[in-house]
Amino acid sequence: MAKKKREPKVINYAPVVYQPITETIEKNYMPYVMSVIVSRAIPEIDGLKPSHRKLLYTMYKMGLLTGGRTKSANIVGQTMKLNPHGDASIYETMVRLTRGNATLLHPLVDSKGSFGKQYSSEMKYAASRYTECKLDAICAELFAGIDKNAVDMVDNYDATLKEPVLLPTTFPNVLVMPNMGIAVGMASNICSFNLAEVCDGTIALLRKPNLSVEKMMEIIKAPDFSGGGAILYDAEQMRQIFETGQGSVKLRARYVYDKDANCIDIIEIPYSTTIELIMAKLTALYKDKKISKEIRDFRDEIDLNGFKLTLDLERGVDPDKLMAKLFKLTPLEDSFKCNFNVLIDSVPRTMGVIEILTEWIRFRLGCLRREMAFDLQKKKDKLHLLLALGKILLDIDKAIRIIRKTEKDDEVVPNLMAGFEIDEVQANYIADIRLRNLNREYILNRIADIEGLQKEIAEMEDVLADELKQKALIIQQLTEIKKKYGQARRSFIVHADSVVEYKESEHIENYSARFVLTREGYFKKITFRSLQGNDEQKCKDGDEVLSILDGENRDDLIFLTDHAQMYRAKADDFETTKASALGEYLPVKLGMDADEKPVLMNIQNSYPETENFIFLFENGKGVRVAASNYVTTGNRRKLTSVFSKNSPIVAAFYEKSPMELLLVSSERRGIVIKSSLIPLMSTRTSGGVQLITLKKGQKLVSASADLSSLPDGDKGFKKLKIPATGVPMDGLK
Repeated sequence: MAKKKREPKVINYAPVVYQPITETIEKNYMPYVMSVIVSRAIPEIDGLKPSHRKLLYTMYKMGLLTGGRTKSANIVGQTMKLNPHGDASIYETMVRLTRGNATLLHPLVDSKGSFGKQYSSEMKYAASRYTECKLDAICAELFAGIDKNAVDMVDNYDATLKEPVLLPTTFPNVLVMPNMGIAVGMASNICSFNLAEVCDGTIALLRKPNLSVEKMMEIIKAPDFSGGGAILYDAEQMRQIFETGQGSVKLRARYVYDKDANCIDIIEIPYSTTIELIMAKLTALYKDKKISKEIRDFRDEIDLNGFKLTLDLERGVDPDKLMAKLFKLTPLEDSFKCNFNVLIDSVPRTMGVIEILTEWIRFRLGCLRREMAFDLQKKKDKLHLLLALGKILLDIDKAIRIIRKTEKDDEVVPNLMAGFEIDEVQANYIADIRLRNLNREYILNRIADIEGLQKEIAEMEDVLADELKQKALIIQQLTEIKKKYGQARRSFIVHADSVVEYKESEHIENYSARFVLTREGYFKKITFRSLQGNDEQKCKDGDEVLSILDGENRDDLIFLTDHAQMYRAKADDFETTKASALGEYLPVKLGMDADEKPVLMNIQNSYPETENFIFLFENGKGVRVAASNYVTTGNRRKLTSVFSKNSPIVAAFYEKSPMELLLVSSERRGIVIKSSLIPLMSTRTSGGVQLITLKKGQKLVSASADLSSLPDGDKGFKKLKIPATGVPMDGLK
């Protein structure tokens, strides 16, 4: 039987739908952005991010505020009911809140076990199955009133449980708990402040809402960090932080000097750095021989007693001067960048300290009113029931008779309502009283509370109607919290103007020296003592001395290269050597480009406007550029585009006063001109003007300030105008 011919398979492709990028961003990207900002990275007015809040509320519902510790793994597992993330991220969140990790001034989690340390990036925490946790006592202030409708409750991610939108914290935890978060297009970085100072500042603001920034700065003096250290107090910078919520706080390590052991013990470091970063920088400085003359050894001596980084000193080293140097060169002095970005009603706002406290007061007043309204309703409900009991007291027998004579159970409540003119709630309460309690003594004891309840209700209604009385209650709570949990500052305040800044020149041994540079890039620093009796400079075969300068070990040196780049260095960066040695190879020492060679060396401690650089090029052109054009901000070691690249450079000179220059072309024709004839240009990359006349194929091959090869008294080479035609140099010495 013949096979049927197979029909070709038809492939139906989905239609191509083009979507504008703006629509893609609006529908796909913006919801993600808002989720990260609102539900993940930015803390809210209670000082917590969602991950913190879900974890702490889970622990609260587990009874860990008053009970004993439980395994961290158990807490992590329970938190997953509220937080749809992996166990690792939840556990990391908890680690940061623990007492053991030492991140917070007032830890929220009481911990047992190894939780790493905030000041170390390599000291890891133990697995959750080994550690144990419970809520710290201060968390009672975070959850106060949460069971009295103080805050809104919402469904969790699968609508099986309820969780709080915020925690009704009774103190401004937003300024006491440090927080950092990176969202999309924005970030938050809140430093911690001292709890006692924050409570005092909030009380002052409650009493005087228009409190000035200056007054607040007198109360809340500066940030306070769990790691201690010293804060270099800058009043203007601190004012900016208090007003705008943005700025920078400088922190320094604290140290003690052990005279007997001749060592420095660093006992506190800036909150924003780690011991690993500090030791890595110390290692680099030691290898570069920048601290090898002062420090013999350094080591991590962290133990159960706390943080310690020990520096063993060489004999005769001044510890204070050394620390001033290390503050400048290492993270032992660091900055905390403040960015007080907080979610207020789901809207991110960058606020200063007073504005944050004002928003917290508004939030706390709302919590307090809701809590009081809850208690008030409970008291009103109780009073409502007791008033019904009072009516029963007038005729107890009648109540018993109604209940006894009612044939059906569901008619008891209606009959009581009709017999005593009470509502259904009251009738149900009366019907539920046990028969043995339907006596005069029991009822009298119960209704004795009516007068007290009525008084309490009147007082609560009075407070709810008066914001000043509500603020007085908050002041009372803050005063108690300060008394119970307040502690002395950990970070000492040092006024910045009283700090002696490190000046590198003061820490460099100074002596006279000769600096020698060869054309191939070899550099020598030679003391004059070693030059005695031997000043002949040894060079590599084919190499020759380009420049010799006399200066001091504290001088700043510059090196200009044929790649139009300038390199800066300290004379102290180089080791002393002898004239008989080749010296250090600059391209390697300074990290020059391949095939890059120096064309000028100069001692450059300043850049006067009256002094100039002179550049001469192969095309016979030359230019002068003022030295002041090479001044840069900061400590830049390399400067590019130093001169024009239109033609290869032949020579460069530094002009302190007018000088004469001998220019020689490839045809052995030369001229001598005064440097003042070369025009002074305002831009570094100017191509200059023609100095010597060159025919096609000719070029300038050398330039020198040494005129000793010219015949005495012969002025034929000297030119008064440019460009000038060269004079034959045949037969000259």
